[in-house]
Amino acid sequence: MRKTKLALGFIAALSIALPSLSAAEVSKEERAKHFITVLTGPSSGIYFPIGGAFSTFIGKLGYKTSATATGATAENINALNTGQGEMAIAMSDAVIQAVDGFGAYEGKPKATNLRAMMGLWPNVCQIVTTEKTGIKSFADLKGKRIGVGAPNSGVELNARMMFEAHGMTYKDVKVDYLNYGEAIDQMKNGLIDAAFVTSGLGNATIRELAVEHKIAFVPVEGEGLKNLIAKYPFYIEFNIPAAVYGAAKDTTTAAVMNIMLVDVKLPDAVVYDLLENLYSPAGLEAIGASHATAKKEITPATATRGIAGTSVPFHPGAVQYYKAKGVLK
Repeated sequence: MRKTKLALGFIAALSIALPSLSAAEVSKEERAKHFITVLTGPSSGIYFPIGGAFSTFIGKLGYKTSATATGATAENINALNTGQGEMAIAMSDAVIQAVDGFGAYEGKPKATNLRAMMGLWPNVCQIVTTEKTGIKSFADLKGKRIGVGAPNSGVELNARMMFEAHGMTYKDVKVDYLNYGEAIDQMKNGLIDAAFVTSGLGNATIRELAVEHKIAFVPVEGEGLKNLIAKYPFYIEFNIPAAVYGAAKDTTTAAVMNIMLVDVKLPDAVVYDLLENLYSPAGLEAIGASHATAKKEITPATATRGIAGTSVPFHPGAVQYYKAKGVLK
């Protein structure tokens, strides 16, 4: 109830404009001067349709725009940080590592051009297998052939952390560095025993696997989950309902938030204008129509989730917008 009231109050506040920086001040002529490339993900994943919806809606506002299919989080971070796009979807855990220079980004220059714009939806760590493998716990992965994601991708970063949290390493399994679409194709042919799929619920590739096989999910629970959250507090506990994919039972796992990043060089007024329109009823409807997860999760109530309180800085235009709406102090 409290969450609903927050969302309704925030939507009502959308009619309030800052005199010094309102959406009305960004004219169609001014919008047309800006080209906004939205970096998404593989065409088989959830980033692609949702990112495409952002691009389409932004284009209708009068901005020049395009949506680009990418390898998702890691590629998006690198591309945005080097000026090869203006907006990008990425997993918050990888963004934090890139900004702070640890984990997969240890020893690399810190990502200084990334700015957060808005929270999106939880990326659920779904470790999918088939019932015939007999894998029922994380420990059962030992000795199995596992698809952990493309090297240094957001999926692979999650896999690495989860092995660590369970007192295991890649040496305990047979690792295949495949993106989850490739890994699940291999699973259909019996060449992979399990695959890490960090994605929104309702992932199309998992649904396809479930058509041909009885699937199951490897739980992340108990001490393993506690260890994971204790060391990497951007993770949250999450439940995969059995009904989503037709599995035999619900499964406990972990999730991290996806966030929308923008280039630090985007003008403050443009970012404010984008947020003003994206959180309007028309914007929420357009983005929500792209995927059930977007419709459910991308709301005013999730605007700063996965960002506030972390080391990832908001874009100044987003700060002004959220302060105007009373979301940030």
